[in-house]
Amino acid sequence: MAFTTANGRTQSALADINITPLVDVVLVLLIIFMVTAPVLESGIEVSVPKTRTVKEITEERTVITINKDQRVFLGNDAININEIATKLRQKIRDPRNQFIFVRADENVPFGAFATVMDAVKQAGITNISIVTQPLETNVPKR
Repeated sequence: MAFTTANGRTQSALADINITPLVDVVLVLLIIFMVTAPVLESGIEVSVPKTRTVKEITEERTVITINKDQRVFLGNDAININEIATKLRQKIRDPRNQFIFVRADENVPFGAFATVMDAVKQAGITNISIVTQPLETNVPKR
């Protein structure tokens, strides 16, 4: 688009956009997301046992995790095994209608697993599910 100035000269409008600052901002955001994405996805690594029947979890539920080092987590927070019942009573209003999922590494001794189950029952919660993975079936391809 051109226009005429007061002294009679014709000038064009400066319509170019300087994209250098835009590229700088986008690259900085890209670096930030690349650094923070693994942190957001990090969870407690557990190799759960494999079973034939597995029900998918469709809702957000309270999960207690026992990792291979027998450390216990309520959600993503480490917790002392002796405090599980107390923390669950504080967190849950209606224990009779509450569901708890227990994720235990397949190498965890049964004694540690039984202790966690007992602590959950001491909190008054009776709806306890054990998290497993489905067995991989080798179906021949045709």
